[in-house]
Amino acid sequence: MSLAMIGMIAGMALGFAGYFGGFGAFLLVAALGAVGFVVGRFLEGDLELGDFFRSRDHRRR
Repeated sequence: MSLAMIGMIAGMALGFAGYFGGFGAFLLVAALGAVGFVVGRFLEGDLELGDFFRSRDHRRR
C-alpha cells in the first residue's frame, strides 16, 4: 500500500472522528495514530529504544 493511500485513510479517520466526536475525539485519534506509528516503526526495526534516550551529540564530555 502506498504512503499516499495510507495518508488518505488516516486523514479520513481523523475527519470522521472530528465530525462525529468533536475536537477531543480528533485529538485522541491523532495521538493514538502517532503512538501506533512509533510502535510499528519499532517492531519493523527502523527505530531502537536507545534512539529516544541518546543525546543528539554523540560525543562524551
